[in-house]
Amino acid sequence: MTTINETNQSNGRAWIMLLLASVFEIGYALSVGGSQAFTVLSWSISAGVFFLLTLYALSVALKTIDVGIGYAVWAGIGSVGAAAFGCVLLDQPITLTQAFWLAVIIGGVVWLKLADSAKLQAGKNRVPA
Repeated sequence: MTTINETNQSNGRAWIMLLLASVFEIGYALSVGGSQAFTVLSWSISAGVFFLLTLYALSVALKTIDVGIGYAVWAGIGSVGAAAFGCVLLDQPITLTQAFWLAVIIGGVVWLKLADSAKLQAGKNRVPA
């Protein structure tokens, strides 16, 4: 029988792995951009390594987190991170409208995490009287 504390620790580790997978996804996206259609060897190797790391970390996280929620968070953080770092590192422009919608994505990611919190999970599992 698992205790609530063990469940919370497992859930916390899963979210850390999901954040790590998101960071690797950002690295993958930037590496693919730098590889120039996989014609630059160093960037291509980097893309391959980040690809494997993101898949591994995502698969570990999805053992605990529902796949729909986990994938949405992973994709959201990855896309916003790639856009933000692409702007800074690769001189890719971002308009005010694009920045607004990227902020909306981050807001959605935060709400998805809040919806998965232990407090809401406890209320969801409660049997009505």
